Amino acid sequence: MAGETRGKPIRCRAAVCWKAGEPLVMEEVMVAPPLAGEVRIRIICTSLCHSDITIWKLKDPPGCVPRILGHEAVGVVESVGENVSEVTEGDIVLPILMPDCGECTDCRSEKSNLCSKFPFKISPWMPRYESSRFTDLKGEVLYHFLFVSSFSEYTVVDIANITKIDPNIPPNRACLFSCGVSTGVGAAWKTANVEKGSTVAIFGLGTIGLAVAEGARLRGASRIIGVDLNPDKFEIGKKFGVTDFVNSGNCGNKPVRQVIMEMTDGGADYCFECVGMASLVHEAFACCRKGWGKTIVLGVDRPGSMLSFPSFDILHSGKSLMGSPYGGVKPKSDIPILLKRYMDKELDVDKFVTHEMRFEDINKAFDLLIQGKSLRCVLWMDK
Repeated sequence: MAGETRGKPIRCRAAVCWKAGEPLVMEEVMVAPPLAGEVRIRIICTSLCHSDITIWKLKDPPGCVPRILGHEAVGVVESVGENVSEVTEGDIVLPILMPDCGECTDCRSEKSNLCSKFPFKISPWMPRYESSRFTDLKGEVLYHFLFVSSFSEYTVVDIANITKIDPNIPPNRACLFSCGVSTGVGAAWKTANVEKGSTVAIFGLGTIGLAVAEGARLRGASRIIGVDLNPDKFEIGKKFGVTDFVNSGNCGNKPVRQVIMEMTDGGADYCFECVGMASLVHEAFACCRKGWGKTIVLGVDRPGSMLSFPSFDILHSGKSLMGSPYGGVKPKSDIPILLKRYMDKELDVDKFVTHEMRFEDINKAFDLLIQGKSLRCVLWMDK
């Protein structure tokens, strides 16, 4: 098909968000050909992430409608724009929200995964031209999401947001590396650099938190404490390496910080906040050990949410507090390493996939995630 469609618009199905928080509408859309530096891909499968739900609910910026959401996916290159030599038609690729241009100071450095040429933002446009490649059949512009927009059979992605992968990796597992699994595992590996024998506390045992546990297990952590309000999460957590569980809603008259300080004899070496709540960041910071403790923030909080700490505590505790966008993972160099660890059976991602459905059942998948009944639901485009 690629030869026939190259350079022409493609008509295909997409799940469009027309109104914040309302069910997505499956309809026909037009996907324009890629401009210079862009790639048009056919999505094989896509999975749902909490960030999709967070932005879907927002009535104010960075929320906007009509929009094609979705950012965790795997696809095959249908055609490429001018000046694209890194991939070619037929390659299997991951579209990834974090750009990796390979040219700027940050992309050339081992220390950062925050591209300066195409800064990460929750933009309604493509990164290079501030315009959209989607329209509905009446010609109305549909907005992009996180430079990916995978809730469509075809999408256009900048080459800076594309990582070519081994075609032998099953697509319903590969897509998880496009966001959730890489973020959690990467945070333990790249951001925290968890050492063998260390103690880890994870606040929130959703997909990201469980991926942190999996990463910490791989790094040789001796204790992995999971903190969650849902007691069912302990049994689930055990499969990912969680050794201890604290039900934050059931600590008697003790605050969580006291429980963890007592359990760890002075605090955890590494604390990970995986929910996106300022109060939990404070709790995590209080639970990490003085002198060398690190608190890593992964949860996406509502826009404008603030943190406040007494400067005395910051100075005298000697702890660090850091953000970890996309787990500190550099898409083009680190994703192949993570995928190899999956193929070598060191990194287990099968247990993250709790449901698989057809693309047209996307609203059911939203309900499952909102109700906390799924970790990752993979949607197949052609089944």
